[in-house]
Amino acid sequence: MTGATGFVGAVTLDLALKAKMKVHALTRQPQFPRKGVTWTPGALDDRDSLERLIADADAVLHIAGVVNAPDRAGFAAGNATGTMHVVDAMRRTGVRRIVHVSSLAAREPQLSAYGWSKELAERHVMASALDWTIVRPPAIYGPGDKEMLDLFRMANKGLVMLPPGGRLSVIEVSDLARLLLALVQERSESLAQIYEVDDGTPSGWSHVDFGQAIGRGLGRDTVRTLAAPRWMMNVAAVSDRMIRGRKAKLTQDRVAYFCHPDWVSRPELAPPARLWTPKVATGEGLAATAKAYREKGWL
Repeated sequence: MTGATGFVGAVTLDLALKAKMKVHALTRQPQFPRKGVTWTPGALDDRDSLERLIADADAVLHIAGVVNAPDRAGFAAGNATGTMHVVDAMRRTGVRRIVHVSSLAAREPQLSAYGWSKELAERHVMASALDWTIVRPPAIYGPGDKEMLDLFRMANKGLVMLPPGGRLSVIEVSDLARLLLALVQERSESLAQIYEVDDGTPSGWSHVDFGQAIGRGLGRDTVRTLAAPRWMMNVAAVSDRMIRGRKAKLTQDRVAYFCHPDWVSRPELAPPARLWTPKVATGEGLAATAKAYREKGWL
């Protein structure tokens, strides 16, 4: 597994261990020992560590990637080139099964450097001649997530700034993790398939409805929403970069794809129901996320 120390990866690792799977996990930093986990020091640009990671594997679950980077080169290195290195290591070691975590942003690579890098990573996987399956999650939320934290903080104060118009799909992190583990074990029906997943909400959410759902998850009866025009979001992105530097969450690259009107997962690309269906109702998931944020002192 790559990305086991990140948000999605950590949840997936926990579920894998509960299912008594043995996991070899790549890590840049030293980790505490865990029963069932073999930590492999290394990185996506370290050929030797990748080969050690997957040498005895039945399958590779490639979750690692970057959702935020200061420039196009950062996205390329973290997503496209990193995936190419994983694929090359699999070829050298003879491991054939890969489940690759992409993004809905890969559908529109012209909109952002992030989407471009995720689409290029998909092409590396599809051209690999390996036994691949690609999963494109929509917006992912859940306890421990920091990418949506600013939305919760705004909603907690009663006002959420949202992109102008459009609709989106979302998925709770443990639901996504269950699918990834199911695909690691399922080796026939899902081969050479691209799956788009969500929480089961038909036609997704409007930005306004989702902002208000976050408010309800926080226990607020009402939350005002502001559909900000693109120019205003760009101003906010510049301000965020000035304040938080490389740690800025709202970047101009993100503004480009946030303002796209259709980030709804396509039902025709959903995984077979006999393999996976979402279990976490979004209202309950948002409430659990808000509770976890408060317990961590983030709100």
